[in-house]
Amino acid sequence: MSFVKCCFESTEGHDFLDSFLQKCTDPGCCCGCCSALRPRYKRLVDNIFPASPQDGLVKSNMEKLTFYSLSSPEKLDRIGEYLFQKASRDIYRRRHGFVIIAMEAMDQLLLACHSQTLNLFVESFLKMVQKLLESTDPQLQILATQSFVRFANIEEDTPSYHRRYDFFVSKFSAMCHSNHSDKSTRDNIRLAGIQGLQGVIRKTVSDDLVENIWEAQHMDKIVPSLLYNMQTAEKYETVSCMETDTRDGIEEDPPRLAEACLRELVGRASFGHIRSVLRPVLTHFDRHELWVPNDFAVHTFKIIMFSIQAQYSYSVVEALMQHLDVGAPGNADARARTRVRAARAAVLSNIVAIAAGDSVGPSVLEIINNLLTNLRASVARDSEKESDERLYQEALINALGEFADHLPDFQKIDIMMFIVSKIPSQRGKGTKADAMLQSILLKSLLKVGTTYKTTELSKAFPAAFLEALLRISSTGESATRALLQRILHTLLDRRGNATALVTPTVEYAELGLIVEKCSRPDLIFISKHGYAIFSSLYDGLQLESNTAENVSAIYTTLALLCIELASEETVCDMLQLILSIQHSAMSNPVLSTAQQCQLHAITIALAALVPHVLLLPRLAEYIGQIIEARREEAPHLLPPLEETYEHLSPNKMPNKMPYLMIDQMALGDCLKAHGIEASRLQSASPYSGGANLAHRHSWVEAGAAQGRDSLADISAGPNTELVDSANSSPGVQRHPLQLENVSLEALRRAASGPSEAEKREAERRRVTLNNAFRTAPFDHLVHLTQPKYEIKDKLEEIFNSLSEEPLLSGVGGLGVGGSGSPGAKCHSQQVPAYTKYFPELFLY
Repeated sequence: MSFVKCCFESTEGHDFLDSFLQKCTDPGCCCGCCSALRPRYKRLVDNIFPASPQDGLVKSNMEKLTFYSLSSPEKLDRIGEYLFQKASRDIYRRRHGFVIIAMEAMDQLLLACHSQTLNLFVESFLKMVQKLLESTDPQLQILATQSFVRFANIEEDTPSYHRRYDFFVSKFSAMCHSNHSDKSTRDNIRLAGIQGLQGVIRKTVSDDLVENIWEAQHMDKIVPSLLYNMQTAEKYETVSCMETDTRDGIEEDPPRLAEACLRELVGRASFGHIRSVLRPVLTHFDRHELWVPNDFAVHTFKIIMFSIQAQYSYSVVEALMQHLDVGAPGNADARARTRVRAARAAVLSNIVAIAAGDSVGPSVLEIINNLLTNLRASVARDSEKESDERLYQEALINALGEFADHLPDFQKIDIMMFIVSKIPSQRGKGTKADAMLQSILLKSLLKVGTTYKTTELSKAFPAAFLEALLRISSTGESATRALLQRILHTLLDRRGNATALVTPTVEYAELGLIVEKCSRPDLIFISKHGYAIFSSLYDGLQLESNTAENVSAIYTTLALLCIELASEETVCDMLQLILSIQHSAMSNPVLSTAQQCQLHAITIALAALVPHVLLLPRLAEYIGQIIEARREEAPHLLPPLEETYEHLSPNKMPNKMPYLMIDQMALGDCLKAHGIEASRLQSASPYSGGANLAHRHSWVEAGAAQGRDSLADISAGPNTELVDSANSSPGVQRHPLQLENVSLEALRRAASGPSEAEKREAERRRVTLNNAFRTAPFDHLVHLTQPKYEIKDKLEEIFNSLSEEPLLSGVGGLGVGGSGSPGAKCHSQQVPAYTKYFPELFLY
C-alpha cells in the first residue's frame, strides 16, 4: 500500500500518465520503476536536486533541463508549475535548502529561455516568488527579492495583459519599513525591499499594458517607503545624477539605494505623471512634520530637480508653490504654521534656480506671478509682529532672486517690469498693507536687479519701466524711497563704483573711481529721458520727510549718472541741476535747517565730481576754492551728512552765507575756458522755481520786459504802478500832472535810450527766452506756464484789493488838485481790473 500511495496517488496533471502517476519526491522511495513512467520534464526536474541540499544544484542535470526547455518551450509552463509545487512542499516542511535550489533553477531557466511562451513560465515564477515573500524567514524574503530583480531586468518580447504587481508593491514597501531587532538583518531586509520596488518600477514603467504603477494606490506606498529610508541617513549630500551613476554595482546602504531608486522613479516620469510622484512627497513631509528643520526637504527636492526631465522641472516649482499655504497638519498654532510656510519657501528658494535654466515663455511669468501672489497673501495676513512671517517673505524674495539669476537678461527686464506693474501707487495716505506690499515688492525688484548686468541704459530702462520707477521715487515712506534709489544704483552702476559713492565726499582722488567715455547710445538715452530723471530726483530732494539716508541715496544716484553719462554734451545739464538744488536749499520753506545743510553738502560734492570725471582743471580749481572757504567758515555745508545741525548759530545759517555758494556766472566762465558751450547754463532752470526769471508763469511779461528796459530807472520810482496801470488801462485819460514827481534825471535817461550795459542785459534776456522755448521739453514748458493758483482764488484776491485801494486812488495824492479828474475816476471804476491779468489766465 505504501507503494501505491507513493507512486499512484491521483493528482492533477498535464498528460495522460499524469492522471494516475505522481512523481515520488522522497529519495528513499521503495519503487525503482516509477521514474520510467513519469514525464521526461519531471524526471529532468527531479534530477537537478541532490540527495543533500548542502551539495547544491546538480549542474550537469541543470544543463540537461535547460536544453530540454529550449528544445521544447511548450513544456516551460509545466516545468515552472512542477518546480513551484516542489518548492511549496519544501517550504511547508521547512526544507529551505531544497527551496533555494528550486529558486536557483527557476532563475536559470528564466534567464536562458527567451521565447514567446515565456509568459506562461513567468506566472509560475511569480507565484513562487510570492510564496517565498509570504514566508517569515528573512533569508527566503531576500532570496525571492533577488530573483524578482533578475526577472525585472529581462526585456520580454511580448507584453502581458493580465499580470499584476499589487502584492509585490505592498510586500516590498512593507520590507522597506522593517523593524527587525538585528540591525544587520533589518538593513538587509530594507535593502531587499528597495531593490524590489526598483524592480517593479523598471518592469512596469516601460510597458503600458501592465499594471499602471503611477496610480495613487501604488505611489502612496512606493514614495513614502523610499523617503522613510532616505531620512535615516546621517547627513544629506545632494549630487547630480551623473555622479551617482559611478556608484552602481557597489554595496549600498538603504538611504543611498533609496535615493537612487527615487532618482530612477522621477527620471522615468512623464509630464502627466510628475504630480503622481510629488503629491505623496508633499503629503509625507506634512504628516511626519519634516519641514522644520528643512535640511531633508531641501535634499529631497534637489534630488527630484536633478533627476526630472529638464522640460518638466518648472512643474515641481509650481507644485511646491501651490503647497506653500497649505495648513500644517494637526492642531498646530498659527506660529507653527507660519514656520512651516517659511521652511517651504526656503526649500523653494533652494530649488527654483535649477528650474530657471529650462523655463521659457509663459512658465517664467507664471512662476513669478505665483511668487508675487504668495507675497501679497503674506502681507494680507498682516503678521507684522511675527518674525516668522518676515522670514517667509524673505524666503520668497530669495526664491525670486535665485530664479531670475539664471535667466537671460532680457527676461530679467521683463520680470522687473512685471513686478513694477504689481506695485501699488500710494497717493496721499495709503493703507498700511499697501505700504508693506510696496516695500516688499521693491525688495523683490532689488533682488532681481542685482542679478542683471547693465550694458546699455536704454535696455536697462525701457520707457514704461523708467516712468514707473520715477513715479514711485517721490511717493511712499522715506524707507521705501531709499529702497528705490538702491534699485537705481544697481541698474546704473556698470563699473562697480556704487560702493565708493555710498556717502557724499569731495575727495574723489582717493576713491579710485573707474570712468569711461560715454557711448553714443547712452547720450541718446539721456537726451530723451534726462529731464524726467533729473526732475524726479530734484523733486525727491524737496520732500519734508527726507532723512539723511534719502539725501545720501539720491546723491549716489546722481553721482553714478555723472560718471556713466559725463560728457561735454551733458555737463551743462548736470551743473544746471546742481544750481537748482542749491537754490532750493535756500528758498524752499518746507525744508528744515538740517535738510538745507544736507542739500548744500551734496551740491558741493556733486560739483566736485564733475571736473574730476571730465578733467576740467579750471572748474576743479573754482570748486576747490569754495570747498576751502567752507572748511574755514562753514564746515556744516560740506560732507559728511548729519541727521541734526542743532549747534548752528543764526549767523551760520546757509541763507546768511551767499558768498559761499556756487556762482552760476563763474561756472559758465569755467566752461567757456575749456571750450564748452555754456549757453544752456545761463538759461532758466527747468527744475527749480525759476531762479533767473522773476515771473516764471508769465512769458508775456518776460517778452515785454525787453521793451521796457529803457524805463528801468522810472520803474524804480515810487509811482511806477500808477504810471503802468494808467498806461495799461484802455480808456483811462492820463492827467498831465501825473509825471511832476518824476525826476528830471530819469526823464533824461529815458530820452537818451538804453545804455550799453542795458542793451547787453536785454540781449541776454532775449537769448535766454529763445533758448528756453527752443530747447526745453514740452512738459517743462507746460509746467512753466501753469499758474500756481486757481483762477477763481486769484480773481477774488484782485477784487478784494481793488475794493481797498482803487487803481488810480493815488493820483489825487500827488499834491496837485487834491483829487484826480472825475473822468479818470469813472474809468477806473468801470474798466475791469482783470484786463491787466488777462494773459495769465490762458497760459495753461
